[in-house]
Amino acid sequence: MDTMEMIGALLIALVLGGALAYIFWRERAKAKMPQIASPAKEQPVSLQLQLQAYERLTLLTERIALPNLISRTNQPGLSVREMQVMLVQTIKQEFEYNISQQIYVTSEAWDAVRNLKDQNIHIINQVASFMPADAQGSDLNRQILEMIVQNPKATLHNVVEEVLSFEAKKIMR
Repeated sequence: MDTMEMIGALLIALVLGGALAYIFWRERAKAKMPQIASPAKEQPVSLQLQLQAYERLTLLTERIALPNLISRTNQPGLSVREMQVMLVQTIKQEFEYNISQQIYVTSEAWDAVRNLKDQNIHIINQVASFMPADAQGSDLNRQILEMIVQNPKATLHNVVEEVLSFEAKKIMR
């Protein structure tokens, strides 16, 4: 490649690079410019996002409700400790997957969901702590379900769903 070809290739590269840099700069400047939007246009979008957040948190509440969680994660042959870890990890993963929803809901609604997560983990750990080390995971599941049946008010699941429903209905008015 002689000098002229190299200079020509360099010029083409510089022109293309400059053009791409200009396009990038222009698009970035557009994104930074304040958009004038009518409040009527923004409100339905924000309401829709809020309602979707309440829907997702209601689904989360259902998924981490102990009876539903146990029926979904039950695996025969696990030890009590393995089942304990699986139940706790599943709750934490479900919660972390939906953590961004707190942006769209009231602090009361988010606190209710977080308290449900914490309470369910506490119940699992408490029941597991009283189980013998050689117990099966199915024994842990049975003990948790028996505790819930004997004391249905021990779990916040229904209360949290009512809070979420109430909050969502306030938005729809």
